[in-house]
Amino acid sequence: MRAGIVANPGALPLERIRSQVERILSLDVDGTGFPAVAQRDPVVRDLQVRYPGLRPVQFHSPYEAAAWTIIGHRIRMTQAAGIRTRMATQLGDGIDFGDRQRPSFPAPDRLTALQEFPGLTRRKIEQLQALGRAAGQGHLDATALRSRPPDESLAHLQTLPGIGPFSAELILLRGAGHPDVFPIQEKRLHRAMAAVYHLGPNPTQAALQAIAANWRPYRTWTALLLRTWLEDVTHEITDGRHANVLPDRINPNRSHDTT
Repeated sequence: MRAGIVANPGALPLERIRSQVERILSLDVDGTGFPAVAQRDPVVRDLQVRYPGLRPVQFHSPYEAAAWTIIGHRIRMTQAAGIRTRMATQLGDGIDFGDRQRPSFPAPDRLTALQEFPGLTRRKIEQLQALGRAAGQGHLDATALRSRPPDESLAHLQTLPGIGPFSAELILLRGAGHPDVFPIQEKRLHRAMAAVYHLGPNPTQAALQAIAANWRPYRTWTALLLRTWLEDVTHEITDGRHANVLPDRINPNRSHDTT
């Protein structure tokens, strides 16, 4: 892949920009072993055929992932996205891209100083203030989060106000970009696994993790493929409705989907 720098308002070193982009696009992980997972698991084989080359696209940083979990707590995803966009527009810096300008999410010091914002409760404001302080103190560094054992990083993240087990997983997997953690809190993923691995309606964590062990060292990547498939065949997130019945196999050809 070849890329050029369009804007660099902070005059950051090229290597720092490169590492950031590689993490966001999951290009900092050697994916040459991913096809071997498909050889061990027919479900993963069909997923890889259906979504060739798909890798996770991460949040810009663990800090932004954490902010998203706080903003989106107990509200619809579309509402949360609107609040985040308005925060970027009103509180973030504008970045020039030649013929257009794009807003960036507010830096940690802006959240630390935040007193109120439409759509955010007082509790969420206080949690975002604490998050800004934590990010400024280096508690949300992607490299540090990925270098520790996952359980340690998850426990560390849950010391932050407003961050519970589900949010901690999201930050580690989609913020820091850890490629090999099984999301034990993600019930939609578990539903998808129960359907295509024929586990029954209430599979145990032991059963789910035994299957996921065959996905190593790409458990996060495989979970993404399953979540993508689930939304593809149900449109649950897009339509805001729960699908009562799921297909019991992965169709490698998306044009042949039936619901």
